[in-house]
Amino acid sequence: MALEADFNAAAEDVKKLKTRPTDEELKELYGLYKQATVGDINIECPGMLDLKAKAKWEAWNLKKGVTSIKFTSSSHVYRMTNMEG
Repeated sequence: MALEADFNAAAEDVKKLKTRPTDEELKELYGLYKQATVGDINIECPGMLDLKAKAKWEAWNLKKGVTSIKFTSSSHVYRMTNMEG
């Protein structure tokens, strides 16, 4: 359960970063977070006019098929703990 605690702590810590992550970093974090917490994407692609929702959907969809929650949780923690805080 240490990994789950690390994951939850990292998810909270990312909200407290002093500098905002780049858009690419945010998309990576979002995709990893959703894959780790929900699994494969389970929603339809939003319309092309909703750019923010489309970017989130694409970030999550890129992680599709990663079945190891341990892998995605570790990746998420790694990405968040290596950002400037």
